[in-house]
Amino acid sequence: MAEHGRDVAPLPPLGSGRLRAGPVRAQRPLYVDLLPPCNNACPAGENIQAWLGDAKAGRHEAAWRQLTLDNPFPAIHGRVCYHPCESSCNRAAFDGAVSIHAVERFLGDLAIEQGWTFTPPAVSTGHAVLVVGSGPSGLSAAYHLARRGHRVVVRDNGQLPGGMMRYGIPSYRLPRDILDAEIARVAALGVTFEQEHRVEDLQAELTEGGFDAAFVAVGAHLSKRVDIPNADAGRILDAVTFLRGVEAGDAQSDLGRVAVYGGGNTAMDAARVARRMGADDTVIVYRRTREQMPAHADEAQDAEEEGIRINWLRTIASMDDAALTVEIQELDERGKPHGTGRFETLEADTVILALGQESDTAFLSSMPGVGFDGDVVQVDPQSLMTGAPGVFAGGDAVPSERTVTIGVGHGKRAARSIDAWIQAGMPALAPPDERSKHRVVNAQDLHLWYFGDHRQREQIQLEPLTRVAAFDEVVAGLGEDEARFEAGRCFSCGNCFECDGCLGSCPEDAVIKLGPGRRYRFDLDRCTGCGTCARQCPVHAIDLIPEGGPA
Repeated sequence: MAEHGRDVAPLPPLGSGRLRAGPVRAQRPLYVDLLPPCNNACPAGENIQAWLGDAKAGRHEAAWRQLTLDNPFPAIHGRVCYHPCESSCNRAAFDGAVSIHAVERFLGDLAIEQGWTFTPPAVSTGHAVLVVGSGPSGLSAAYHLARRGHRVVVRDNGQLPGGMMRYGIPSYRLPRDILDAEIARVAALGVTFEQEHRVEDLQAELTEGGFDAAFVAVGAHLSKRVDIPNADAGRILDAVTFLRGVEAGDAQSDLGRVAVYGGGNTAMDAARVARRMGADDTVIVYRRTREQMPAHADEAQDAEEEGIRINWLRTIASMDDAALTVEIQELDERGKPHGTGRFETLEADTVILALGQESDTAFLSSMPGVGFDGDVVQVDPQSLMTGAPGVFAGGDAVPSERTVTIGVGHGKRAARSIDAWIQAGMPALAPPDERSKHRVVNAQDLHLWYFGDHRQREQIQLEPLTRVAAFDEVVAGLGEDEARFEAGRCFSCGNCFECDGCLGSCPEDAVIKLGPGRRYRFDLDRCTGCGTCARQCPVHAIDLIPEGGPA
């Protein structure tokens, strides 16, 4: 399997030794490795097709090690990633996307069960990097930097590492023993964690600690507020503080009837947690429609299954002792909501605001050269370096969609850039070593007659009434047989998996089989360029190119 869809090194043509030119042809076949859509869509840059191939063959540890070359947290991501890889999967329109996240979770859980660890670097570089923030982006950067041999110190103001994965994602989605196990594996590489350490003067910490570079990965912990007329401040909570309090065990339990104001994933989490905390009734108030909500559709569906009502096209106008006045909204011709002057009363004892979060990046304001756009730091989009030499930033601290997987991808990219910066002697940043990419293979490129109809394996979920009684994990994982079956559903888009179709279809016996794992080559003395091999290849691992084209 070629990494990230790169070309296999070309083999010289197999000649017959006869003193003649090959057949006259206008085109000839060429084995290629193209870019699978899942690989292309993964924000963490995983070589998904490669580790699925190992998982299909039962090489579970090899699959885990291939996966963790890019992403050190498969057990976490198999639970909380919104898997854009599956949205891009060519199998989705055939009989359902490959359940990539479920196989990833299986590998991650198996690694924890078996005690697999990362291989430490052979030598130390003697350089040190400060990482500010122990959320997904900071942890990812720490991992990749440590594997490159750098000394890494992570400083974070939370009591325990994990950032918003610990203090923002409820335990029914991400069990804390899973989170702790995957963080412990990073610590075992030699990464030092200094928790309850608030960084206020970055330049001073760099100088005093002898650090060669810094990566700023502070999460979006500051909730946006809104003024509500007649509001009793004691009855209004912000979602981040509420979720953090539940995690810390000091959240209030006498919530009464709860109204959550917002339509993102945090709003869904806050509502579902309030339900588990014993709220008498929980309703979400959102000013737009279901189709316009930023929350993932599955999150809203899960909330509704658990008895949470969602009032679409409503805004909170004011509060009384035990009720809200909400204004009904309508969409204009541009799809934007506006007030109608019509109002409704909604019973509520507690309001939880989930209107978005901001990053606490104010401590960077004194760093010369660092630019801002609101709460986020301006960085070079490729290297992630700020305007201050040697200071990099990623995750929620920079302009991007705020997800765990994007944060992990930023950490990997920043680690590569920081390593280049350090190894270049620090006067200038070396350009990152970007892998060349071929075009993405789409469903129209494939010959799906080869594949049978094999439906996706479903993950069992707790019944809604059972869910809301506790914080037990809602979604179960796959067993070994199910995970291997699911991995086997991968089409291997754009990359040869040695089905022997080209070998059997060639009328001139011009395809030479090289043995397991070595694929095939063409005898161009025999090949007439008829194209039969390419037309039957189920995964488009053969291109037809004009005679005289690239070898």
